[in-house]
Amino acid sequence: MNNIYLSLGSNQGNSYEHLNNAIQLLFEQVGCVLKISPVYRGSSWGFDAPDFYNCVVKLQTTLTAEEVLIKTQGIEKRLGRVSKEEGRYSSRDIDIDILLYNDDKIKISSLMIPHKHMLDRRFVLQPLVDIAGDEISGVFLKTFKELLLECTDESTLIKQAKWLKKPIDSIDLGAYNYIAIEGNIGAGKTSLATMLSKEFNAKLILERFKDNPFLPKFYDEPDRYAFPLEMSFLADRYQQLLDDIGQYDLFKDFMCADYDRYKSLIFAKVTLQEEEYILYKRLHEMMYREMPQPDLYVYLYQNTERLLQNIKERGRSFEKNINPEYLNKINQGYLDFIKNQHHLKVKIIDISELDFVKNREDFVSIVKQFV
Repeated sequence: MNNIYLSLGSNQGNSYEHLNNAIQLLFEQVGCVLKISPVYRGSSWGFDAPDFYNCVVKLQTTLTAEEVLIKTQGIEKRLGRVSKEEGRYSSRDIDIDILLYNDDKIKISSLMIPHKHMLDRRFVLQPLVDIAGDEISGVFLKTFKELLLECTDESTLIKQAKWLKKPIDSIDLGAYNYIAIEGNIGAGKTSLATMLSKEFNAKLILERFKDNPFLPKFYDEPDRYAFPLEMSFLADRYQQLLDDIGQYDLFKDFMCADYDRYKSLIFAKVTLQEEEYILYKRLHEMMYREMPQPDLYVYLYQNTERLLQNIKERGRSFEKNINPEYLNKINQGYLDFIKNQHHLKVKIIDISELDFVKNREDFVSIVKQFV
C-alpha cells in the first residue's frame, strides 16, 4: 500500500459541499481515507479572488502516482473544474494536488512529487501539520512542524469550526457484530474479508485450510479422502470459530470471517456418500448447536469460467486439476442452502464482471450492498 497526502481547495459555490464530495470520490476511486485535516479559510494565493477553503487528506492506495493523478483529475472534472491555462491561477469549484507519494521523488511532464510549491504555502503546511505534524518526511528529512516553522508565507489562515465528513460513514456497518463472507473455491472470499477488516476495523477470521494435510490428497483421490478431509475440516473450523468468536476484541468494531459454519455441510453433501453425510450432519448439528450465527451472510457468486481463471492465477499445485463440474456442484449446494435459510440475512452478490482487488470502485460498490 502507498501512503499519499493530497491538498484540496475550493473558492466557488458551496465549498464545503465540493470538498466533501471530493473526499467521498477519493474514497471510492483512489483509496482508504485515513485522516482529514480541519478546514482553513485563507486568501487566494497568486491572484485576486474570493477566499479559499483548504484541507489536507491522507490516503492509502494501491494505485501508482500517475494513476492517482488521472483519478484526481477525473474527480475535478466531475465536480465542475474547468481546465485552466498552464501557469495561470484561477478560481475553482475544486482543486486537488498530490503533495506526497510515500517518500518518492517523481518528475515527469505532468507530475512533480513532492509538489513544487508545498513548502511555500501555509495553507498546505498548516493542515498537513494538523494530521502529521511530528512525522518526519523522508523527502525533506524534517518533521512537518519544522517545515511549517521555516515557511516564509505569512498569509493569515482562519481555522473553521465545521469539520468535513468521513467518507466511511456513508457505509454504516455498525448494525453488524459478525459478517461471514462465503463463496465457491476461488471466488475471492479471503481477499474481500481481509480488505474489509483493514478498512472497517474488523477482527479478521481466516480459514486455516492451508494446514490441512488431507486437502492435496483429496484432489488426487476424492473417493478415498473425502470423509477424513471433511471430518478434519469440521473439527478445525469448529475449534477456530469457538476460539475467535468467543474472544471479543475491544479495539475492533466487528468480526469478519472468510467462511461460515455451514460451509462444512455444503461441501460434505457434494463430496460424501449418503450414509457418510447423514453421520456427518448429525455431528455438525451437535457441535454447532450453541455457536453464534453471522448477522450478515454474504455469498460471492462467480461463474465457473472466472473461478477456474482465479484458481489458475493463484497457482496452488493441488488445485490445478479441479473439475469444473465439481465447482458447479459446490455453487448449487450454496444456492440450495441459501434458499432455506430464512433466519439469516443473506446478500448474494454477482462479482463475475468485477475485480474488487484491483479496482477500488468495485470494492466500494460491493460493500455498499451490505447496508
